[in-house]
Amino acid sequence: MCLILFGWLQHPRYRLVVAANRDEFYERPTAPAGFWPHAPKILAGRDLEQNGTWLGVTTTGRFAALTNYRDGELQDPAKPSRGWLVREFLLVGKSPIEYLSEVEARAGGYNGFGLVVSDLEHLCFFSNRYSGVHDLPSGLYGLSNHLLDTPWPKVVRGKSALAQMLQSDDALDADAVLNLLADTTIAEDDLLPDTGVGIKRERMLSPIFVRGDLYGTRSSTVLTIDYQGEVTLVERSFDKAGRITGTATHRFAVEPST
Repeated sequence: MCLILFGWLQHPRYRLVVAANRDEFYERPTAPAGFWPHAPKILAGRDLEQNGTWLGVTTTGRFAALTNYRDGELQDPAKPSRGWLVREFLLVGKSPIEYLSEVEARAGGYNGFGLVVSDLEHLCFFSNRYSGVHDLPSGLYGLSNHLLDTPWPKVVRGKSALAQMLQSDDALDADAVLNLLADTTIAEDDLLPDTGVGIKRERMLSPIFVRGDLYGTRSSTVLTIDYQGEVTLVERSFDKAGRITGTATHRFAVEPST
């Protein structure tokens, strides 16, 4: 996952609004969002290589999403999959603060990541490239492959567009949010970060929607959870040419946790 925009307690209808793009190598096998046969309370896509996920929600209203941290360092393939951190939170019954505190204690065992989790009472963030677990106040946030609200062009552009949509009291238009996530505008060179991957790759990775020869945006997700506990998740999948290969829509009411 390379961009997560989220509004927490920012709209009169919705407790949580999430707009996210997952960027990944095209050859990495993936299952689209669905309820998992072996864990039927989880609604999420699946990384079929490591059996983790990048974003998911449960029937009890738990939410988690993750991005990798890009700093030009070589990734250690011996370290565990970061997608298991999302999966683990969705499966356990621990509070966001308790769970992330436990993750913090073992965070050095993972390649770089940023992790957002919520139980609809709290929304929290932790990165193993920054100290501390952060219980986030009401606000509009953006996370790409760095720290929370690092002002990369795609984060700034995406937050501005989503903020405009959240100004209306009307129900959110999922198609409009998906169009936001389809923005292929390449940032000007003087706005690009230097994460150690070279200027050509920084340009390729700078749009909200990424298209490269081997790597790019694989799916876009819009998630809303309203104050009555109604969950709506819309996921659009793409091939390496950026063409839509499928759209899945899921709706359910949050059930009491046990």
